[in-house]
Amino acid sequence: MELKNFIGSGDIYDIYESDGKAVRVYRSPEHKEKCLYAALTHARVETTLKNSYLQMPILHEVSVIDGKWAISMDWINGKTMGQLIDENPEKADFYLDKFVEIQTEIHAQYMPLLSKLKDKLARQIKSLGQIDEIKKYELLTRLDSMPKHIKLCHLNFTPDCVILNDEGTYVLNWGSSRQGNASADAAKTYLLLSLRRPDLADPYLDKYCQATGTSKQYVQQWMPIVAAAQLDRGIPEERDFLMRWLDVVQY
Repeated sequence: MELKNFIGSGDIYDIYESDGKAVRVYRSPEHKEKCLYAALTHARVETTLKNSYLQMPILHEVSVIDGKWAISMDWINGKTMGQLIDENPEKADFYLDKFVEIQTEIHAQYMPLLSKLKDKLARQIKSLGQIDEIKKYELLTRLDSMPKHIKLCHLNFTPDCVILNDEGTYVLNWGSSRQGNASADAAKTYLLLSLRRPDLADPYLDKYCQATGTSKQYVQQWMPIVAAAQLDRGIPEERDFLMRWLDVVQY
């Protein structure tokens, strides 16, 4: 396969558009396991979303390109909700309402075949070298006490993952998805918005809690946990912000 148009990069992969396909190419051969796991997760979510009005790119192939593992799926035409908000800031409130509606539809799907969110969060917290064992114990104790659910959680859900076009509503980037507690997913979205689109973070949380009848305090109880998990990604410019959230153990 010829990689034609470079689109952008994630932490460990680059994205290209080629012959109507989006091709995610993992930069290192060592990322074989991550590539295969992301493909399996994507395929399982495809099966679940057949029961929903939401759509997602169909995965077509896992391959090796120039010695690098790659995933090929449908290229979805259109602007992301993030782009629409940037171009029409006066409509941000409208788009946030739609954004919350989409997320609650995701959470309405049950996904017992996916790996458990709690297991992933615990593994990430245990691997952290930036915090001491006492803080890890506090975070893991809180995590263990949170209710267990099997709802579909996207775990990377931001306006940049949603495309609205004439064919429907498409949600992208499902590789991190897990089964778990919807409020944990909401806390992760709030965290990502606080990092990347801070003007949207608080309005989003207000709208999500109102739409779902969820206590804002309950979502916030997840914040130190998801902040620790995000810290595991090792992004230097996020470190100080995330470390401050870890101190809010008794929010």
